[in-house]
Amino acid sequence: MFTAAAESFLRQAREIQEEELRRFGARVSALLQGPEPGPEAVDGLQRLHLTVAATKYPRKLDGKFVELLQTVLCSPKSPEQIQVLCAAILREMSPCNDLILSCDEIQDTKLLSLVSSILLAQGNKGKVAAVGQRVVKVLEKRLPEGQSARFLLPVLANVISLSPESLTEEQTNVVSKKLADWLRYASIQQGMAQPSGGFFSSPRTKQPAPVTEVDGAVATDFFTVLSVAQHYTQDQWLNVQTFSMLRNWLLCYGGKELNTTNPGDKAGMDRSVTSMISTAATAGRLLPPRERLREKAFEYCQRLTEQSNRRPLKKDDGDLQKACLIEAVTIMDIICKQDSSYVCRAVSFLKVLHSRICGDASYARALLPIAQFFLNHSKLAAVDSDAIYKHLFTELPAQLFHNPSLAFEFVQFCKDNSQFFTDSSIFRQSFPNLFKFLAWNSPPLISEFVDLLPFLLDAGTAIEIFHLLLDLPCLTAALDMQLRAAALPASEKSSSDPAGKPARCLEAFRHPVYRSMFQYLLRTESAPEDAPESLVPLRQLLGSLAGSPRVVQCAETVPVLLELFFGVVAEFADGSLINQLVVLLLQRSDQLYEIPSFKDDVYRVLSSQLVMLCRLRPALVVELSTEILEFSGTVSNIQSKEAIFTHMVWAIGEYLSVSYDKRCTVEQITRFFETLEAVLFEITQLRPQASTPSCAPRAISVLMATLTKLAARSQDLIPRVSMFLSKMRTFVQSPAVTSVYCEEDLEEILIRATELMNLLKMPSVAQFVFTPPVASTRFQREVNDSLPLALRMVTQLLEPAPGSVPV
Repeated sequence: MFTAAAESFLRQAREIQEEELRRFGARVSALLQGPEPGPEAVDGLQRLHLTVAATKYPRKLDGKFVELLQTVLCSPKSPEQIQVLCAAILREMSPCNDLILSCDEIQDTKLLSLVSSILLAQGNKGKVAAVGQRVVKVLEKRLPEGQSARFLLPVLANVISLSPESLTEEQTNVVSKKLADWLRYASIQQGMAQPSGGFFSSPRTKQPAPVTEVDGAVATDFFTVLSVAQHYTQDQWLNVQTFSMLRNWLLCYGGKELNTTNPGDKAGMDRSVTSMISTAATAGRLLPPRERLREKAFEYCQRLTEQSNRRPLKKDDGDLQKACLIEAVTIMDIICKQDSSYVCRAVSFLKVLHSRICGDASYARALLPIAQFFLNHSKLAAVDSDAIYKHLFTELPAQLFHNPSLAFEFVQFCKDNSQFFTDSSIFRQSFPNLFKFLAWNSPPLISEFVDLLPFLLDAGTAIEIFHLLLDLPCLTAALDMQLRAAALPASEKSSSDPAGKPARCLEAFRHPVYRSMFQYLLRTESAPEDAPESLVPLRQLLGSLAGSPRVVQCAETVPVLLELFFGVVAEFADGSLINQLVVLLLQRSDQLYEIPSFKDDVYRVLSSQLVMLCRLRPALVVELSTEILEFSGTVSNIQSKEAIFTHMVWAIGEYLSVSYDKRCTVEQITRFFETLEAVLFEITQLRPQASTPSCAPRAISVLMATLTKLAARSQDLIPRVSMFLSKMRTFVQSPAVTSVYCEEDLEEILIRATELMNLLKMPSVAQFVFTPPVASTRFQREVNDSLPLALRMVTQLLEPAPGSVPV
């Protein structure tokens, strides 16, 4: 009913808004058809554009009004502001069925840009192709006076983004030649200020000043996006626009004429590089358009990297420097992929660049494309790049984990290159550092780490990563302490008194007792041999930060990664590793960061994964009998870790059998039986003036079932468990128990006790039902999968229905 009412309301609102749009359109239409549309028409168009843009559902305007908008847009008499607004409204209405626009005959570059933007917004590949054809046709001719190609390059960039196949090879060659010229031969003189139109505004005869570098020095080389001027010429604007679209252009069209130099022919490569370095203009013109564009683009990127070494006068110029440097190195990487003759030149150049900027944290993001370049080309150039990777994985995460943009780009870099890193010890050994990014930026990075984690895991890293995942919220808190400690004044950074106990977390950061724990948690490389005996004191110390939003968010990501961890480890783990993980799982269940919801979620995951590990290696129940008995014999584990305890007890009943391990003896079965019997007795005994331990009914049911299974395999135990089961009716009827459990839970416990007791009255049947099959036949699987059904059938056989006549 609510949905129907809501839909009715929305429909009425839509009809009202559409009617309002039509009336508004009619008023604007009258203004546009006046003799000279003025400020009122501009204001009306602005309001209409805002209304159309804010409408969520398909926008509808009168067909005649849409036709009028197109007519006004294409009229040479229309003011530019009105043309821009008409185009904006038509774009917002896309896709539009009433569109009759075409770019085929348009000569004016501004108008062509506006019309093209509307056609591209329609989402029709035919229209995209038509726009591309027209733009290239206009660009290949000499433009009339007053027209500029700068309005068309953004259109061309959109065309190659939407449909790169819409341009032919001949057309891409035309554009490549233009782009090469705009990159390399823009004016190095500043542009003239536009006259204001006043009486004294006639152009001055003063010579234009030269462009400068970011540090104020006069530029002595060709113009780039980092060149500085008060006013820019048209070809300088084209230079900037060309660089902004250069990467995509090269990716789409730069690699169709690949260099055929043999990568192993060093002499041939050297000759190619030597010929390429030639700066003679005539030599450049002899190259095919794509190769010539690559040459000019490479020179341009080299120039940018040189300019990045200058100290900027303005902060904004410094930010632009770094962004351009990143783009330049990325483009050089693309060029080297397309033409291997550039590799040797680029390698030596980028090694120098890396050594210059690696110590400057403000250039940290630029180190990623440099590392990417060496990953792609170091083998071809026969250079050792380990120092570059070592610095990248060791220094950046440790120092800049709190930089969100770097964190995302760094993890994305690792994810994109995970195949490269499969054999890299540097990458695998640096996982503690990588997890700092996740600990500090957990919600945005969780999906990236889901993809990355499998590449970090192997038999050598699994145990340490397991610990690290469980301690991830604690790592977040430790990183918080690290940042706070670094921000302290020098006077407060003195070491704490080793004899006293630190009163605050910040004091503990430098306290001798806690220093080694902090250092291990904040380590930059894998170091399992350096692990302290216990991090429990540190977890307790950092408990005051457990409510921090950042720590809580981090804790929420751990269950997802834990499930992934076990899924990946299950694919390669041998018996030894599985045994280690089970022991650690039981131990670490007592050593988690104190966030209640976090502990509950981790227990849920660990309990289900414990069952999986036992299924993979049933023999571990015998092999780890000491550890398992210690855990399952502790009554407090039922209340604090009910899920793990219940699954562990189930695994004992399922896998403690000679069918799974020939080493299983009657003595071992008896020892497990007596341990679990004592636990069940402890939680079900009814002593005077003693409170009954409250535990989940499921735990009681599983304990009863496991004791019955063990008794079926060592039948001397049957009388003991039968007697115990017979007392469960007294237990569930006790006032102390009925005040704790609901009626349904008590009934379920009693029913299960009765079913198990009846089954034990037929020992041979019980042994068949409860003994795991040696061979996995379909019948045996069905018996095990439908155990509750088997119990009910036996109960019905032994207990006649009420009212039946005994025979």
